[in-house]
Amino acid sequence: MTQEPVLFARGLNKRYGKVVAIDNSDFDLYPGEILAVIGDNGAGKSTLIKAVSGAVVPDSGEIRLDGKPVQFPNPQSARDAGIETVYQQLALSPALSIADNMFLGREIRREGFAGQYLRMLDKPKMRSVAREKLNELGLMTIQNIDQPVETLSGGQRQGVAVARAAAFGSKVLILDEPTAALGVKESRKVLDLILEVRSRGLPIVLISHNMPHVFEIADRIHVHRLGRRLCVIDPKAATMSDAVALMTGAKAPEASMLAAA
Repeated sequence: MTQEPVLFARGLNKRYGKVVAIDNSDFDLYPGEILAVIGDNGAGKSTLIKAVSGAVVPDSGEIRLDGKPVQFPNPQSARDAGIETVYQQLALSPALSIADNMFLGREIRREGFAGQYLRMLDKPKMRSVAREKLNELGLMTIQNIDQPVETLSGGQRQGVAVARAAAFGSKVLILDEPTAALGVKESRKVLDLILEVRSRGLPIVLISHNMPHVFEIADRIHVHRLGRRLCVIDPKAATMSDAVALMTGAKAPEASMLAAA
């Protein structure tokens, strides 16, 4: 690819005592793409993603966002820079409403004295914006924006989490196993939602063990093995069997299956 990566990392290292989580690892995410990150359990892909999203501080290495060096001491600093992450656990508060969850930690206060001094929230505006963001992504099945999240199906909860991240993520959206706990029908809706977010120009990092999903929607596939990037393959030039063989070390990457970098 001739364009510059939105998110770029080189030589990332992270150790926990004698355990090497990531070993001189590289990473590239380009504008408007869905980059799938795959790897066997313990390969270090989660630590890599946590390093570029602020959940883990690497021991060494370089991270660049839009070509500028960045350091994320915590997840909030990554969020402030425009990187939103939806973890498998979703980080939703079940007892709160959909609107409240959409603005969790980013609540909108009323204007004037009530907001500045009494710290009163602008509930109507939060409801309006939440409904707008859900509608933008086609989440029309959620009728009542005030219903508690615990009353939603798994797919709807995932939709709310993705919509929240897409609403505030201005640079990068990272999704960790977004369909892991969902059935076939709900997984389909989440995949359509991911494609809708991508169509709006937001690049997406998709961490997944589900090979059919990866090969269906990913533009490039980052294969992580033994703490580092083994290769990046083109899903149109490689098969699912190739991907599994690369992840497990049964096969070395071939030039014909590599994606442009």
